[in-house]
Order: sequence, then C-alpha cells, then structure tokens
Amino acid sequence: MKLLILAANGQVARIVEHRILNESQFANVELTLGLRRAQRLAALADNPRVRLVETDLEDAQSVATAVTGQDMVFVAVVDHDADNAMTKNVIAAMQQAHVKRVIFTNILGLYNEVPGEFGRWNLAQVRAGLKAAQNSDQLLAASGLTYTTLRLPWLNDRDEVKYTVTTRQQPYVGVSGSRQSVADVVLRIVADPQYAANDSIGMADPDTQGAKRPVY
Repeated sequence: MKLLILAANGQVARIVEHRILNESQFANVELTLGLRRAQRLAALADNPRVRLVETDLEDAQSVATAVTGQDMVFVAVVDHDADNAMTKNVIAAMQQAHVKRVIFTNILGLYNEVPGEFGRWNLAQVRAGLKAAQNSDQLLAASGLTYTTLRLPWLNDRDEVKYTVTTRQQPYVGVSGSRQSVADVVLRIVADPQYAANDSIGMADPDTQGAKRPVY
C-alpha cells in the first residue's frame, strides 16, 4: 500500500511514520512524505520504503505531483485558510489521480458537539478559524472521496495510547489526548481503510472528561 503523508514533518505525522517503518504489520506500506523542505526528514531519505517530495499544500500542481500513484492520503495539518486552498487542492488532485481514501486533520467543535464549560472555552479559542475548518470538513463530505475527518482534542505529549472515539452524531468525550493516541487512530485506518470511512471522528482520553481546560 502506498501512503502519502502531507505536512509530513508534524509531530503526529512523525509518530505515524516511525510506527509504520518499525512495526511488522505495516511492512507492506510504502511512504511518500510531502513537506515544504524535504531536508527536515533527511534522516529517512535512505530508507527504501520512503520517498521524500517537496510539497506546498497551497500549490495545486505541487499537491497533484505528490498524490499521483498513491492509495491513501493523510493530511497532517488543519486547513485554517479562508479560501480552503489546501483542502481543495487535495480533493482535486485525488479526483484527478483516482485516489479515493483520505484522512484529514481538523479541530474539535465543528458541530457544537463539545459540551459544557470546556465546550464554551474551546469555541472561544477556535472561533477565528472555525468557519474554514467547517468548510474543509464539508468539502470532503461532498467530494465523492472516501474520507475521514479527524477532530483532534487538545494535544499533549504523554506516552500512553488511550482514547475514546466519538462520531459526528455523538457528544465529544474528553478534552485532551496524546499525540500518540491520534497517531494510533490514523494507523487503525491505514490497517483497515474501511474504519471510520465517510465519517468525522473525535478521539480523546476519556479520563479528561469533565475538565474545564486542556490536560497536559
């Protein structure tokens, strides 16, 4: 399976890459890593299962070049741009190249699904970029691609993988989660592309449910 990771130098992306290259269940996965400056991932350049490509998500041709020949795309950054160029470029490139499966990072709170005092606080924090984030999710839902929107919790660097998944129809459970947990969700989809297909899912540590602020 050929997996393209865009914004491949991000913290969650790096965890995904490390696990794919070091866990036997992903031995058949070949990685194309798209990022603005490929030199940042130079340590992976000699790995026979890795191809580095300089990719600017704001540039349609750049994205199209990276997407060609892939089986799945993971966009490891949130599209906060008012024109949603990132999302539109990925969708157009995938449609053109007949690549169907995409995982796209987003924020919690897209549907007013985060309850209580934390939900009110979160809305105040994300309000400036909320419309663009909502549009990104809506563009994916209307694209005809098999998509998963990942509504990330407030992230921490704890080592544990511990999370509860909620769908778009369910109240968000938890307020924070580890980057390791988000990476684990991505890898569940890589291992089983039907998991969370055509859905928008949240994932957070259930032990943080009821907290009024992020838990680090």
